Amino acid sequence: MSVRSFLDSNILVYTDDADEPARQRRSLELVEEARLSGTGVVSTQVLQEYFVVTTRKLGVDPEIAAQKVRLFSRLPVVVIDVPDIEAAIDLQRLHRVSFWDALILRAAQRGSCAVLYSEDLQNGATLGGVRIENPFASGRRRSRSAK
Repeated sequence: MSVRSFLDSNILVYTDDADEPARQRRSLELVEEARLSGTGVVSTQVLQEYFVVTTRKLGVDPEIAAQKVRLFSRLPVVVIDVPDIEAAIDLQRLHRVSFWDALILRAAQRGSCAVLYSEDLQNGATLGGVRIENPFASGRRRSRSAK
């Protein structure tokens, strides 16, 4: 991860998913690399989705999940605002993706990211100037996002 890279919520969620050890390992590597290199970016949406999914679907204690939100928020955080929502609506229409994925894409754009790590969008596609990379592409697809 040498270019600025956006981490989708599923990357953060898998850091707590012991039922998916290969994805957990890969996600932990991505987060650590993002932290050490200073190239990783998240958004307020990603932090919210991480908290909801890990506490509801994975049974993570809310206090532990809150502590991890604080840790993840040490990365640069794109704060979603109304112009981002409007831009996401345009991206959703243009690229025919879900609104929530379009909002993630918009946050990656705002964060000046060249890459968006996600399993929710087409691996290898470039949308809105951001290249999509699924770090789990060789494995089976089982999304842990809230979308």
